[in-house]
Amino acid sequence: MKTNLFSEFDAVSAKAFKQKIQFDLKGADYNETLVWQSLEGIHVKPFYHSDEIKETVAVQAPEQWFIGEKIFIVDAAQSAQTANKAIESGVEAIYFQANTSFDIELLFQGLKSKDIPLYFELNFLDEEFYKGFHAFAKAYHITTKLDIINHLALDGNWYHNLQKDHSIVSGLLQGKENKLTVDTTLYQNAGATMVQQLAYGIAHFTEYLNHCEKEELSLNQVTFEVAVGTNYFFEIAKLRALRKLAAVVLSAFDFEETVINIIAHPSRRNKTIYDYNTNMLRTTTECMSAVLGGANWVVNMPYDALYHKTNNFGQRISRNQLIVLKEESYFDVVQNPADGSYYVEELTSQLAEKALTLYKDIEAQGGFLKQLKEGTIQRKIKESAAKEQAKFDEGELVLLGTNKHPNPKDLMKGELEIYPFVKINPRKTLLEPIISKRLAEAIEQERIKTEK
Repeated sequence: MKTNLFSEFDAVSAKAFKQKIQFDLKGADYNETLVWQSLEGIHVKPFYHSDEIKETVAVQAPEQWFIGEKIFIVDAAQSAQTANKAIESGVEAIYFQANTSFDIELLFQGLKSKDIPLYFELNFLDEEFYKGFHAFAKAYHITTKLDIINHLALDGNWYHNLQKDHSIVSGLLQGKENKLTVDTTLYQNAGATMVQQLAYGIAHFTEYLNHCEKEELSLNQVTFEVAVGTNYFFEIAKLRALRKLAAVVLSAFDFEETVINIIAHPSRRNKTIYDYNTNMLRTTTECMSAVLGGANWVVNMPYDALYHKTNNFGQRISRNQLIVLKEESYFDVVQNPADGSYYVEELTSQLAEKALTLYKDIEAQGGFLKQLKEGTIQRKIKESAAKEQAKFDEGELVLLGTNKHPNPKDLMKGELEIYPFVKINPRKTLLEPIISKRLAEAIEQERIKTEK
């Protein structure tokens, strides 16, 4: 027997809700008490109502998301075995990293599965080496990261020079595997606001679209790499806004058929070496935001990645966090679960609108590369990072175990297998690099100095 359980209740308007809240506040100011402003300039209200939602944001979320794991390639055969073990343990996609060339054929010979998606982040630009993957493209699901602008922003120099780098990109996009990557993780890890991350990512992407249009190149797929922080609902909205903005820009360039993929990583900016187990809590909520925001892949970061070399225990914990989300928390059952949430819809709209305004300003000023060369992008990110750092230093932004309730018995000097702080490498560059820096670095360095 079907009954309408809510037919006896009258609908309550947003105005009525607000009046009731104001009555309960007993004279306290509604805005000062309950409305807060984010670093993005968004005023967050205590409740959201359908009366106030102007329009919903149509976002095409992926049908499924993959549990990814990062593997650094030194020895091709050994890396293949590491990948096989990870896949046997529940990993569904492999994110390979390499700083130098390796034996491609040996790697693929060692891989047992041909159904697993593979992503290669190659920190060098060699056209022939990239083309070497094409021989395996029919048998495997392969994406190779192709993002020369990310390298320029990170390193301060092109791989070779502007003309040669773009020429290599053109040569690779003329083949069958015409895919590009836009890595936005650098902007988040350096302290950019979410609005800046979105606007810079889309402006970054537009530089490639301009090149494709000029050279009459096609583009089958673009992969956005995104760093996700702990501002839970905002991060969900950020990924949704990114898909929306990317689709709008692709449409403007008549690339409507281009597939948009998102690979999400936990942010490094809020991670700590002291009370390091809290990193697991941070990465868990960040991975949840990534899934609910519509990421295709989620590549988790081990809790001890800042100070330990890659180890089986850290990898297993980070992998199991994702397995629990998928297989025990059922985060793979509902497609696009954030749809219909008034709060998330409103955040998505506001982030997209603000990012679009900033994007248009960047384009009006000559585009992303021009502003990067002039130092404008770097200066704006530094300004945002300084505001966030000030909030952390003043205790308004809390990292538990670091600037709130630190454990004086927690000693880390003897645990550092790798250097967890910013490394400065003075050299001649075309432009000032964008530098990633964690919020806790200054406090941690002082604590290490005083350890006995």
